[in-house]
Amino acid sequence: MNVPIRRLLAVVLLLFALLVAFTSNWSVFDAEELEAKTENKRPLFEAQQIKRGKITTADGQVIANSKKTGENESFQYVRRYPMGSLFGNPIGYSFITQGTSGFERSENATLTGEENEFVSIIDQIRGQQRQGSDIVTTLDASAQQLATDQLEATGRPGAVVAIEPSTGAVRVMASTPGYDPNTVPDDQDQLNTADPSVLTNRAIQDAYPPGSTFKVVTAAAALDSGAATPDTILSGASPQEFSGVDLANAGGEQFGDIDMRTALTESVNTYFAQLGEDVGAETLLDYMDRFGFGSDPEVQLPDDQKTPSGIFVPTDKGTYKQVDSDFDLARVAIGQGGEEGQVLATVTQMAEVAATVANDGKLMKPTFVQQVVDPDGRVTDELDPEVQSDVISEDTASELTDMMTSVVEEGTAEDLNGAVDGGFAGKTGTAEINIEEDLARPWFIAFAPVDDPQIAIAVTTDPCTGCFGGTNAGPIATAVMNELLNNG
Repeated sequence: MNVPIRRLLAVVLLLFALLVAFTSNWSVFDAEELEAKTENKRPLFEAQQIKRGKITTADGQVIANSKKTGENESFQYVRRYPMGSLFGNPIGYSFITQGTSGFERSENATLTGEENEFVSIIDQIRGQQRQGSDIVTTLDASAQQLATDQLEATGRPGAVVAIEPSTGAVRVMASTPGYDPNTVPDDQDQLNTADPSVLTNRAIQDAYPPGSTFKVVTAAAALDSGAATPDTILSGASPQEFSGVDLANAGGEQFGDIDMRTALTESVNTYFAQLGEDVGAETLLDYMDRFGFGSDPEVQLPDDQKTPSGIFVPTDKGTYKQVDSDFDLARVAIGQGGEEGQVLATVTQMAEVAATVANDGKLMKPTFVQQVVDPDGRVTDELDPEVQSDVISEDTASELTDMMTSVVEEGTAEDLNGAVDGGFAGKTGTAEINIEEDLARPWFIAFAPVDDPQIAIAVTTDPCTGCFGGTNAGPIATAVMNELLNNG
């Protein structure tokens, strides 16, 4: 064979090899990634001829099901949402032209029967149509309705998340204003441009200054690391200077030398600012990481519909960048911050903080899935509680429980004492947004009953004038806890 022919053969073989490589890469190695892309409609078209699994609440209410339309080979299944806007966030939607979102997207493989390809192949050979599995969620319809009603009554956007401390089961994830998934095919443009946003799940997609609820994290770091004890005495005088700027207690209230229990009970800013500096940035960041800050909550929602909590600074592009140094430690320790870094937390994250204290210091991996049932009625999966992190010791959790109980019995949440049967432990938060206008974001985190915690909760609403966590967010938390404890 002469040289030119050999060269031509080499080029042809090289091109053939490249063709095989790129084809393999697209059809095999990148198949899952390509299929998951929202722009790829092929899986959706195929899925419309598969009876998608039903989604129900733990108390038996149907959240999503599929209705068959059309005849012969042109038939398809169309998704329906009987409860309307109640579970728009977080369940989401699934439509052929609009794609999928929320839990519908993250659990698409289960809901379309993709998880068991062997059974799918056998069904095809037998001429049977593939079906998806049904999912029973951990969500409670009556408590979700109550949380939504309570939030809507405030007239401000807000969110509630309630979690079972010992299992991680998410019982409530409410976000207002919400949207009805049934309207997505016809009204998606209006939904996308709504102000305030209705497609944003404020429980897990937005992060806010947590205010004094974050003092529970600071106290946990101090106690568990040995930097302080419940009896550690520090000055509660107001104002005090930190990072060259005066910091005052709420209302300028004065305290003498006080211990940590008193400081948490009365939510004394100057005490916790000093405590934060005593703990140190490295230790505080370590405990934040243990609680789940710094990464997305591990619940079954798409990554682009979850937001991490942490310490952030704004960027020139209008986004936020997470930082781990050079921030105002004293102000971060009280759940706020400064230009060098501000604490921002999702409602889900703060519910996890409360749940961790309630569960003897162990953070359980949050989940929406109670049970999966295949088309033949077999239970193929069910909730199996999984420890996400050993955050603090049982002794530290007990000390924090005692202090958070004091908050309710004689502190900033005293007006709520007796609101929950069996008593409860809680922490108020009032994140200052504009001091001159008396504008603040109210927060409340809690768990109940104190002696045998069954539910942990976090609540916040958008800022309002003269707002306080105990009076504006606290009653929502106690109402939802009562519903879950008595009727859930």
